[in-house]
Amino acid sequence: MLKLIVGLGNPGQEYENTRHNIGFQVLDSYCSGTDFQKKFDGLIKIMIVKGEKVLFLKPQTFMNLSGQSVIKAMKYYDIDIVDVLVIQDDLDLALGSYKMKTNSSSGGHNGIKSIIAHLKSENFARLKIGIAHDHKNKDTISYVLGKFSKEESKILEENRLVFNSIIDVFIQEGVQKAIQVANSR
Repeated sequence: MLKLIVGLGNPGQEYENTRHNIGFQVLDSYCSGTDFQKKFDGLIKIMIVKGEKVLFLKPQTFMNLSGQSVIKAMKYYDIDIVDVLVIQDDLDLALGSYKMKTNSSSGGHNGIKSIIAHLKSENFARLKIGIAHDHKNKDTISYVLGKFSKEESKILEENRLVFNSIIDVFIQEGVQKAIQVANSR
């Protein structure tokens, strides 16, 4: 059974290394050295990970329309919703922290809103990666579309192996075990 790992972000050079593109960054790190191909209004890569076939997807529809790309991939490969993991940024979590959950609301995240609308369900796994630091006095859109500072990038880099490990557990042992591992920190 094929698993789907979705990293959320916005396409284009101007959005590279922005806070909102943390999902793309995590997939790029996990799939390092591999080329993505265009398909399903996104960039995809199919890999065998520890004996499991996995589809990695970076929607290229812009954040607010991410669900279009996700539903196309799921329908084409007949992927069950319990085999979907979406990696997203989260303004409500401190920079450097993360949380994994399933069956919850969008929390105001437009990419997640789009996926929920297209899947007609909230019952998919999400790895939420904290991007909050000092945004209280800034416009939210400007903040999430802003680039990480060197200090912020260093904090995130310290968690790369943790994110990779959570993805591995999701692939090999499923969503409940991945949630347990991610949230036990």
